[in-house]
Amino acid sequence: MSGSPAQRKLAAEEAAFLKQKPLSDVLAVLNGEGEETRVVGGAVRNLLLALPLHEVDLATTAAPKTVIDRVTAAGFKAVPTGIEHGTITVVADGRPFEVTTLREDVETDGRHAVVRFGRDWKKDAERRDFTINAMSLSGDGTLHDYCGGLADIETRCVRFIGEADRRIAEDYLRVLRFFRFFAAYGVGEPDREGYVACARARPKLGALSRERIRAEIMKTLAAKRASDAITAMAEAGIYDAVFANAPELSALSRLMLIEQSLEIETDAVRRLAAVAVRIDEDAVHLRERFRLSNEEYRRLYSMADRWWQLTPASGEAYAKETLYRVGPEEYADRVLISFAHSAASLADERWGALLSLPSRWSAPKFPLSADELIRRGVEKGPKLGKALAAAEAAWIAADFPEDAAALQKIADGVLS
Repeated sequence: MSGSPAQRKLAAEEAAFLKQKPLSDVLAVLNGEGEETRVVGGAVRNLLLALPLHEVDLATTAAPKTVIDRVTAAGFKAVPTGIEHGTITVVADGRPFEVTTLREDVETDGRHAVVRFGRDWKKDAERRDFTINAMSLSGDGTLHDYCGGLADIETRCVRFIGEADRRIAEDYLRVLRFFRFFAAYGVGEPDREGYVACARARPKLGALSRERIRAEIMKTLAAKRASDAITAMAEAGIYDAVFANAPELSALSRLMLIEQSLEIETDAVRRLAAVAVRIDEDAVHLRERFRLSNEEYRRLYSMADRWWQLTPASGEAYAKETLYRVGPEEYADRVLISFAHSAASLADERWGALLSLPSRWSAPKFPLSADELIRRGVEKGPKLGKALAAAEAAWIAADFPEDAAALQKIADGVLS
């Protein structure tokens, strides 16, 4: 890495977002009087990759107190979200910007870093993880690249800054971030030096919190090359260190092809089920290992075991019953997971028809109530529950009739 950065002036259309409010106002407030503030990180990377800018982070030579004083005087809100690390969230016109004072690492233990504030843009860039995340952009549209990020953007290479082992030792979460960024932005094979360094560091992953691991894994699974990344993790021994079970790589790969073929929206939980859930115990294991939410666990558990096997051969009656009992989301999960684990051709149009059932048929509400059966002489208690269940089963078997005569026949059958 050279002492002077590679610089490039962005074209006017590329730099246009810098002139848009409220970003331009925040930059104006924080620049000047001996201080400099730039756009950094993911916003710069995504801009160069022609991807949406979801959030804009800023770095500044100004000390945190100076940031607070300046933005408050300008009428913006300053929230000290990470002031011990130099980060202030500035809220301007309802839009948040994370503003972080330039830093240098003093001490790291693989999970946390002790930092000191500085004014050296190169040192701040060199403490980041990957070259593509270390570029900065001045308010006038000048791009600053201290670590070779531009070249790696052009080749879509996710590369650690400097020595990969050293970067990883600063924060072992970077092992998982390497594969997550490869899944999102990489082409070809993972950078070899980074891959080997990550494999060496796998015993250290146990020091990470389950919440941090979960966040990286779910983002990896949501990315466009999730299957390639998970396969690379498995080959490096990292999948086993994180998941502690054997991956179903072919099922994940097929599910992603199915999503593309049927234009299904990416779903990280469903992809997690495809690669890591075979039986109920797998879902229970992942809930504990990744601290999954109750909703994530419920969905994973519903996709386990697959005793329900929802396929075109199941028939429309079974498909309707499944949709009625579990609802549209879980129904879609079951169809797609069954398809992913099947040997069926991806061109088999029957699967698309099965998946589209919720758009063609809305499951009605069961029309018979407990009060109705009580009026007909059924006693409250276990008998009533059994009678209701029998009536519902008969109603489903009769293809969900709603006319009075059919319902009368079902009720009479239960009471006979």
